[in-house]
Amino acid sequence: MAVPLFFRTLFLFLSLSLGVFASDPDMLQDLCIADLKSAVKVNGFVCKDSAKPNAADFFFAGLKNPGLTNNTQGSLVTPANVNQIPGLNTLGVSMARIDYAPGGQNPPHTHPRATEIVFVLQGALDVGFITSTEVFVSKTITKGEIFVFPRGLVHFQRNNGEVPAAVIAAFNSQFPGTVSIALNLFTAMPPVPDDVLAKAFQVGTKEVEKIKARLAPKKN
Repeated sequence: MAVPLFFRTLFLFLSLSLGVFASDPDMLQDLCIADLKSAVKVNGFVCKDSAKPNAADFFFAGLKNPGLTNNTQGSLVTPANVNQIPGLNTLGVSMARIDYAPGGQNPPHTHPRATEIVFVLQGALDVGFITSTEVFVSKTITKGEIFVFPRGLVHFQRNNGEVPAAVIAAFNSQFPGTVSIALNLFTAMPPVPDDVLAKAFQVGTKEVEKIKARLAPKKN
């Protein structure tokens, strides 16, 4: 039986709509340089006067040098999103540099607003993501190679080599956001109840308290 024209049209409209909303909304003008100091809250950032654009709003030199990796995870993410480059506002793209010490990792996390693609600058990394049906997809990638992490899925990178490694990451969002699984669960304020975490991870509340203590920000 032929599908009525109405339903074919509706299906086409829904398909196009899903494609449109898969990343940041399209821009409606040439420029919308973010006014990061504005107190007005919108979905994104209020535009500064773009009549005379400034090249500084479209420039960032922060990815050219390696980041310091002398921390507990042995890695450092240097973002290049709308907070660093106001001219990215409404453009739907951003980048980051991630550096890894030998044995360092970018621990399991998600980006709720973007798909991520990484290009290896140096070294080798074990990378992987987990689907919503608990399928683990992983691979070792080396200099010059690329790997993609689908939007919203938990993923990580780990340097198993004896030399430093680095990647350039690109996102289809001006501000992809990062949800670090361990930190979000165990250092949230107000705290997630111990019994919730204990039941979720099938451990005792004492183990939960130990993890919270280890992950708590160090006080100066």
